[in-house]
Amino acid sequence: MKDFLRILKRFVPPYQKYLVLNVIFNILSAVLNLFSFALIIPILNILFKTDESVYTYIDWQLDVFSWDSWKEMPEILSNNFFAFVSNLIETEGGSFTLIILGVFLVTMTFLKVASMYLAFFTMIPIRTGVVRDIRNQINKKITQLPLGFFSEERKGDIIARVSGDVNEIETSIMSSLDMLFKNPILIVIYLVGMIVISWQLTVFVLILLPVAGYIMGAVGKKLKRKSLVGQEQWGYLMSQIEETLSGLRIIKAFNAEKKIQERFEKSNDTFRRTTNRIYRRQQMAHPMSEFLGTATIAIVLWYGGSLILGENSAIDASTFIFYLVIFYSIINPAKDLSKATYAIQKGLASMERIDKILMAESNITDPEQPQDIQLNKQIEYKDVWFKYQNEWVLKGINLTIPKGKTIALVGQSGSGKSTLVDLLPRFYDVEKGNITIDDTDVRNATLYHLRSLMGNVNQEAILFNDTFFNNIAFGVDNATQAQVEEAARIANAHDFILSTEEGYQTNIGDRGGKLSGGQRQRISIARAILKNPPILILDEATSALDTESERLVQDALENLMKNRTTIVIAHRLSTIKNADEICVMHEGEIVERGRHEELLKLNGFYKRLCDMQSF
Repeated sequence: MKDFLRILKRFVPPYQKYLVLNVIFNILSAVLNLFSFALIIPILNILFKTDESVYTYIDWQLDVFSWDSWKEMPEILSNNFFAFVSNLIETEGGSFTLIILGVFLVTMTFLKVASMYLAFFTMIPIRTGVVRDIRNQINKKITQLPLGFFSEERKGDIIARVSGDVNEIETSIMSSLDMLFKNPILIVIYLVGMIVISWQLTVFVLILLPVAGYIMGAVGKKLKRKSLVGQEQWGYLMSQIEETLSGLRIIKAFNAEKKIQERFEKSNDTFRRTTNRIYRRQQMAHPMSEFLGTATIAIVLWYGGSLILGENSAIDASTFIFYLVIFYSIINPAKDLSKATYAIQKGLASMERIDKILMAESNITDPEQPQDIQLNKQIEYKDVWFKYQNEWVLKGINLTIPKGKTIALVGQSGSGKSTLVDLLPRFYDVEKGNITIDDTDVRNATLYHLRSLMGNVNQEAILFNDTFFNNIAFGVDNATQAQVEEAARIANAHDFILSTEEGYQTNIGDRGGKLSGGQRQRISIARAILKNPPILILDEATSALDTESERLVQDALENLMKNRTTIVIAHRLSTIKNADEICVMHEGEIVERGRHEELLKLNGFYKRLCDMQSF
């Protein structure tokens, strides 16, 4: 329950007013229900003529500062009510009195159900609002966490947390909120009524409830453990589906359909067995509460009957029936409370998995006192060392990039080129050394201002399932149609965009799936042109294109690179031979540097790479 209360403390405060109203309406509903049950006593007395007592109206006023006055209140109110009923029977007859009591009962019931509805009504904004807030927080956290976090997590598992686990919280914890705020109120008010009627009978209930609660809690703890395993297995299933969708071309090319199917079916069967165990435990709640409730009623019937049959009985038969009605009314809230306990245990397992994202710490943060950062002179890497885990990926890198110059990074795969570039916008932070822009350490500027200086064009064009216009204007606020079209013209994309059915308002599909590789890349370049950054990062922007597409993209890149400080990672000679300086990387170090012709004369690493066309 502590974990549940922590969740409420984290997410419910914005909806406090709804929570207060919910509690008020639940209390009102329970009190009205109790008083409507009280009408059973005079109705039974009239029908079976069991009450021969004479009641006299007592003139009484409550003294709010007197405990004796409060103690006398239930007895005096009961006496005056029965005096009213007795007088009505004498003057109007039993049939008319039953009609009046029936009208009272209908009125009280109407007020009760109206209060119940208002309690539900005020709970809905809490349920939907908390789930919305959790989704928003997860999405915000995903965008804030460093790239290193996602290299250690499976994408499918993260998707499973955002979808399956959040849905589990909605269907378990949030759907249980109403039961948890309503049922304890009902139970407490009904128990107070039962104590007023007969404290002896109520002792039995108070003894048995903790026993039942202990049994429920023991089963709930086991359920939480199984639920956590089930959610992890669900995340693994989602990861497999994500891998299958991403690698469908390779799966088919290598005739591996059967292998993938068998792997998924095995995992799916494991998940099914775990789910079976969870559901079996979950379904145990109802029969267990039914059995415990029936056993308690049997004890109450025995003991209450003994009191009535004994001498000097504190209650009569009609009051005992009223007591049983109240007690039976406690059983449903108790059942719902036990169901809610089971559901919450399952939801807490999902919340635990979601918190792995929400509670993850980001080591890429803004400084407390940020400095202004601008590129007027140069970018400088000073003795930069970096490692992802144990092995150093970059070793003592020293590199100066003057403003307006183009620097090309070449080397075999795994030599550290992309890592070197990723450190500049602080996708990762250096382990030793530092990177400066005009003598300002990049770690001393805010991430927003640092990254606003840079534009990226990657090997795989990252596009969104949206229109041409929105993809080009991505990241630029209030871009006009004229600005977007001008950027597309410079990127050699304007003509093919106009040839589509709706022009710039045409949807390009998931990840730009309706476009060719060259078209996707030119849209990506147009996006960078519109941003108009002083620093440009090109990461193998033409390596996956055919000759015709490469020519168009290369022209677009040359337009983009004019008067900008550019860092180019390339695998093709055509993209780097005109660079102001080429840095050859090998095993995390810069082993050669110079212009194209100079490096060829060295007859070293660069010459071998050119001969193999393997940058």
